[in-house]
Amino acid sequence: MYEKILYATDFSDVAKKAFQYVKGLWGSGARDVTILHVIDMRSRELMDSIETMDALAVEKGWEEDAFNEISSLKSDLEDEGFSVMTHIEKGIPFKEIIRVAEEENASIIIIGSHGKSAITEMLLGSVTEKVVRKASRPVLVIKR
Repeated sequence: MYEKILYATDFSDVAKKAFQYVKGLWGSGARDVTILHVIDMRSRELMDSIETMDALAVEKGWEEDAFNEISSLKSDLEDEGFSVMTHIEKGIPFKEIIRVAEEENASIIIIGSHGKSAITEMLLGSVTEKVVRKASRPVLVIKR
């Protein structure tokens, strides 16, 4: 049923919990996983406005950290027998998650939810909530 999984991660504790669900889908016929991390470029734009901050160096550090984290996740899934692709994208997270899910023809999107307060979600929005509302694919949300 869910042959092709898109696992969206921010490397948080709840994302690690969601990763266990990805691994658990092997028994249900899942064979392909795309691991996606999105570097939120809105943070980069904020850094550009601070004169003393070297935004390029910070961004490069984010990319290196993401590459290292994703490599470890990829290796773990390949050891389980999955075929794994990885993506590190830059942009607005929910938009990139939906775009990659479409491009990769994902059967399901698996994502963790931080469970922030209702006030925070009203003011800032939630990546998970936006993915659930706007994705044309099924979304499995793993809560804290």
